[in-house]
Amino acid sequence: MSRGDEAARAKRLRERIEYHNHRYYVLDDPEIPDAEYDRLMRELEALEAADPSLIVPDSPTQRVGAAPSAAFDEVRHALPMLSLANAFDEQELRDFDRRARERLERDEVIYTAETKLDGLAVSLRYEGGALARAATRGDGARGEDVTANVRTIRAVPLRLGGDGVPRVLEVRAEVYMSLDGFERLNARQRARGEKVFANPRNAAAGGLRQLDPRVTASRPLTLFCYGLGLVEGGEVPGTQYERLAWLASLGLRVSPEAKRVTGADGCLAYYRDLAARRDRLGYEIDGCVFKVDDVIGQERLGQVSRAPRWAVAYKFPAQEQVTRLVDIDVQVGRTGTLTPVARLEPVRVGGVTVTNATLHNQDEIDRKDVRVGDRVVVRRAGDVIPEVVRVLDDGDHAARERFDLLAKVGGRCPVCGSRAERAEGESAVRCSGGLYCGAQRRQALWHFASRRAMDIEGLGEKVIDQLVERDLVKSPADLYTLEAGTLAGLERMAEKSAANLVAAIARSRDTTLARLVYALGIRDVGEATALALATWFGDLDPIIEADTDALMQVPDVGPVVAEHIQAFFREPHNRDVIAALRAHGVTWEPMDAARDAQRERPLDGKTVVITGTLSAPRDEVKARLQALGAKVTGSVSKKTDFVLAGEEAGSKLAKAESLGVAVVDEAWLDGLE
Repeated sequence: MSRGDEAARAKRLRERIEYHNHRYYVLDDPEIPDAEYDRLMRELEALEAADPSLIVPDSPTQRVGAAPSAAFDEVRHALPMLSLANAFDEQELRDFDRRARERLERDEVIYTAETKLDGLAVSLRYEGGALARAATRGDGARGEDVTANVRTIRAVPLRLGGDGVPRVLEVRAEVYMSLDGFERLNARQRARGEKVFANPRNAAAGGLRQLDPRVTASRPLTLFCYGLGLVEGGEVPGTQYERLAWLASLGLRVSPEAKRVTGADGCLAYYRDLAARRDRLGYEIDGCVFKVDDVIGQERLGQVSRAPRWAVAYKFPAQEQVTRLVDIDVQVGRTGTLTPVARLEPVRVGGVTVTNATLHNQDEIDRKDVRVGDRVVVRRAGDVIPEVVRVLDDGDHAARERFDLLAKVGGRCPVCGSRAERAEGESAVRCSGGLYCGAQRRQALWHFASRRAMDIEGLGEKVIDQLVERDLVKSPADLYTLEAGTLAGLERMAEKSAANLVAAIARSRDTTLARLVYALGIRDVGEATALALATWFGDLDPIIEADTDALMQVPDVGPVVAEHIQAFFREPHNRDVIAALRAHGVTWEPMDAARDAQRERPLDGKTVVITGTLSAPRDEVKARLQALGAKVTGSVSKKTDFVLAGEEAGSKLAKAESLGVAVVDEAWLDGLE
């Protein structure tokens, strides 16, 4: 590259970095991940280091951040708020330690290790122990006056406590938002139909820089204090670690993760430990900060134009990166939900190579306007599945075809070929294959065998996993063909337990219609709806053949549930499974449908609460009440019609008596049947 080319490249880099500085520091709306920003900055630093004549006074390498917003009063910092140099790998950290040892002429250096928070840096000025002013870092020399907003943060003491409070004390801190607070904030935003925040850093920065302090007060902001600015009229400890303890003694919040370490090896051990615990901290960090512990050593090392020589930030592998979206595939989950998956050009994110990322559902794709061929930002946090965060418009985005999940799969489940459906008002697309669909096999078998369905004792998830992995069971009907010898070959399954499981499967052949309907796993058909269907139609075949109008005659069955029932029985695969269950001896006693459907059930429209110990399991009593038309709930209110009380009834009985709700016993229930 010629010098002219290098100068042009440096100019272009300065313009791009300043643009992204403005997006990040002023608008709180970054367009690119931190890793991409760091790459641009390092390229510019390398060009200027190779040819110092390329350095201009307003280069981003010569300043810390961006100019303050005109919406706030300007504050000039008594001492500059410096940025930090970065180390991106172990060798760069060892080089930092080597330079510190050489310049200080020491065999080893002691450092204070701290977390590198992903928030917004501020300076708090206390005069006479009272909070006088708070300002953002801004460009390091000038920041924005955010005093009114910072006063709303409960972690900030309005007056310092303890002994030896200086006449003037400037404290440097990082304002951030915890992950729990971030989730609560976004839940509130969604409930109000307002825009959700992309990450805790944006939410914290946007909250701190509100023109109305009442908005800031509504945000769950907090902070950690990490250093000092100007100090007048007071004794200050001589090491970084002691200064943190001193700040805590004054009532200021400091990180509990701060620790003294020795040399590069000590720094690396701290880094690895923190990386392993990173996802359990409850707030976002993007690395560690290592500072020469003793202040005399810091003063000897001094600083360069924008960063101290006595401190370095060792960043974790980037959790966000930019790559190209090559294609979108569709996967089917164990509950039948069709999920779009992004196929990506390989990219290193969070220390691993990522080629796939979730796109969640059609609504998320539409909201982010993700299209095949786009340049996208991919995020990976800890062990969480990588996701596509947003699209970076490369100029060709609008010309690309929008993605339609149902069109992609031709309206059919890509695993079993059953109809794929999206209910009105829902974001998920689901397979209607149910019992037949291979992707849903584990979930379908677990539900079929559960206590409130076919009640097959001993058929737990681990056994089901082995049956599916070895292809021994493809549908619930195949359970009735299993032999003890086959089961005894499974892991942790001895001959006796295998024989017991075969016996339990055999016992389940004799069931009730309501249990069978529930066991089939029809979407939105729970125990109460299954009992209502069994009571109304009397047998399985009338339910299978019923149209929407007939199904909607059943109490508690509306148009959506009726459509789910019809969709399930429309699939030939599901009918085949039911036929196989019958062929393998699964039977139930038909109910007198005409009698049950036509008679007026004595508890139709009545709400009943059960309390105390009864002569039969509560599930059985609940089923009896539902068969008589009752709605069984868990709490007593003025709308409750009866409380069925057994022995040792407690607070529910007392509440019923206080509200004047009728209290009945099992003899009353026996008399209704």
